[in-house]
Amino acid sequence: MQHVRASVILILALHVGILSGCGYLPSSKFAREVVGDKVSTQVIISAIDPQNTVSIKDAVDTAVIKSFQTSLSDRAHSTTHLVITLKNVIYTPMQYDTNGYVTGYRTVIYLHITSTHEGIVKQYDVSGNYDFSIEANAIISDQIRFEAIQNGAIKAISSFVAKVSAQGARATKAK
Repeated sequence: MQHVRASVILILALHVGILSGCGYLPSSKFAREVVGDKVSTQVIISAIDPQNTVSIKDAVDTAVIKSFQTSLSDRAHSTTHLVITLKNVIYTPMQYDTNGYVTGYRTVIYLHITSTHEGIVKQYDVSGNYDFSIEANAIISDQIRFEAIQNGAIKAISSFVAKVSAQGARATKAK
């Protein structure tokens, strides 16, 4: 009995040691090292889709807070300023019913992001997509467009976060 108990304690100790010493760091930590503690955002009104620029601003702000685990700030007090420009929105039919009517679309959002951190300006081009369904022979409503653009923008920002996290990981590794 004492032998089994010692084995269980040894196995638990090994698991705790391995898990706590594995060196795992979340990507948000690397990204935060690149952007700092306070981020400001500016979304440029798009001539392509001015109606949905506001939804992109909301999506960007939400994604920045969640992805970087940082707070939004005004430009004067931020460590990083992001200027986001909507470059293009494309709706592609992806699914048809038996009568040939479109029932599913893919929306692809293309964003250009200019990041300014400690006087260093970097440019990023990112995209995000979102698939959605509609009734056969129906038009895409403003609400569906809004949701598709918002969800695509969140995915594009996630792509941006991945690029920034990779930069932070490389910078940490180089130290």
